[in-house]
Amino acid sequence: MAVSQDQFEIKFRLSDGSDIGPKSYPPATSIATLKENILAQWPKDKEYGPRTVKDVKLISAGKILENNRTVGECQSPLCDLPGGVTTMHVVVQPRTVEKEKKVAGETKHSKCVCVIL
Repeated sequence: MAVSQDQFEIKFRLSDGSDIGPKSYPPATSIATLKENILAQWPKDKEYGPRTVKDVKLISAGKILENNRTVGECQSPLCDLPGGVTTMHVVVQPRTVEKEKKVAGETKHSKCVCVIL
């Protein structure tokens, strides 16, 4: 991740190719805090935005970042250039509302099948 004066410059790339940021974050910032910032800055005109932090996955240098880690712990010396901006990819988990509707609408029937040989 790009470091400048103990700060990381990070921008978040959304699935449609648009970006949120870049913005500076201290190394002690947790990944969960980054996700909260993404929720707060999510463009209102975008369809299917995340509702909670659990709906968001952050990917940096090919790795899914865990909520309990910090920005400083996720630093990749091979991918991050000093003075540059790090791009993290944002993946939004699909909503399960449709699945819940199908399950609620269907009644389960027990079926018995007999075969006589």
